[in-house]
Amino acid sequence: MSIAIETATDLAYQQCLNPACRNTLGVDQAVFACPRCGDLLDVVYDWDRLPVPDRLSDFEAKWSRRLDPLCFSGVWRFRELLPFAPPDQIVTIGEGQTLLQPADKVAQYVGMNPGNLLLQYEGMNPSGSFKDNGMTAAFTHARMVNARRVACASTGNTSAALAVFCSATSFGFKAIIFVGSGKIAYGKLSQALDHGALTIQIAGDFDDAMERVKQVADRLGIYLMNSVNPFRLEGQKAIMFRVLEALNWEPPDWIVVPGGNLGNSSAFGKAFIELKHLGLIDRVPRLAVINAFGARTLSELVGTHGLSWLDGTPDENVTNAYYHLLDASKAKASTIASAIEINRPVNLKKCLRALDFCDGVVRQVSDQEIMDAKARVGAGGLGCEPASAASVAGARKLREEGVIAPSDRVVCILTGHQLKDPTATVAYHSADQDQFEKVLGSRGVKRAGFANRPVVVANDLDDIIRMIALYADAPAGG
Repeated sequence: MSIAIETATDLAYQQCLNPACRNTLGVDQAVFACPRCGDLLDVVYDWDRLPVPDRLSDFEAKWSRRLDPLCFSGVWRFRELLPFAPPDQIVTIGEGQTLLQPADKVAQYVGMNPGNLLLQYEGMNPSGSFKDNGMTAAFTHARMVNARRVACASTGNTSAALAVFCSATSFGFKAIIFVGSGKIAYGKLSQALDHGALTIQIAGDFDDAMERVKQVADRLGIYLMNSVNPFRLEGQKAIMFRVLEALNWEPPDWIVVPGGNLGNSSAFGKAFIELKHLGLIDRVPRLAVINAFGARTLSELVGTHGLSWLDGTPDENVTNAYYHLLDASKAKASTIASAIEINRPVNLKKCLRALDFCDGVVRQVSDQEIMDAKARVGAGGLGCEPASAASVAGARKLREEGVIAPSDRVVCILTGHQLKDPTATVAYHSADQDQFEKVLGSRGVKRAGFANRPVVVANDLDDIIRMIALYADAPAGG
């Protein structure tokens, strides 16, 4: 599908990531793989001919224009840094009203100096996860090309965001969602159902659902909303813009992010590549991408098999051999962190570019480490879903290894709200051993080291008062 767009397509266009191809397409086309070689596409800008602020602090002027929906949006107030869309085509629901919060209790757990660990809380988005940053950009592009049916495969957060944008806007979008059987948390599934999306559950996991949705989208001409869509990643760049904004435009030493389909890490890398090219930052933070042990493709490929960017020509034989082993052993991703329960990340190549540019590292953490870190995040005042806590667990591991110094300034991305997966939270803190085993034991979580168990007390006033007195006298702590 394509239409004429008022914006000059030579100022913003799509380009194949393959250096031997570099095929270009206009932003008026909804094509999410290079039609010539099949590689990923980037959204590229002719920065020399586009108006860009001299300083990042120039964006602060938009704070006084909060009644303008584009200035209110935590994505589109930076629209000069993702200038692919005419302003009158932008689709926004007030996404990006998030915060970067110092977390000293979590810093102590990780091993950081007070004030040096900060949590970027994307759970404050309308759908409860970071996905809204990407969806506002993808829906904007969908509107530009006159798409009406939009589809995704999802472990939950993508489907929730897709459904919210369809139901909260008046442009006639219809949502179609593919999920794997038993592979979506109820907190997220409830959003897709409540917001009216057509939800199709197939036998298989996310990777199976992803393969099917691509086939369906291609055959039926449906607009694909997964992060293989380069416009999704343009919106997710804004998470880094807001981090810099909250730090008075001073880059931190580290960005630590969970790794699933690798859209965030890819978008963050692209953001820093462009900001450095434009002279808007003078140094680049290091990037740490954290896999769950049960979905550790990136960690295995980079850490064990030595896969790297190589100027856009990573050794495909390494990746193909690893995927062949997964197929031969019928291995499926398995982790309590359902949002990153993915074995074949579609943005692998873009993530390799980000790791190369940001001097990045990759680690894997167990479900036990994820749930313990999640409990520490909660005790520190912000609730997150399990996948989010992988960033904190990963920062702790890197601190133990001496890769991160206690004096470094570290930003951990909390990708989704606590209520995205309340079942895991309640099971961790529950005194019901059967519930713990059913939900967490099967995932390798053996203990709840930071459990805050409910206290059972007789329906007696004196007993209740005695219990409250014991609680009041106990050391504070969480």
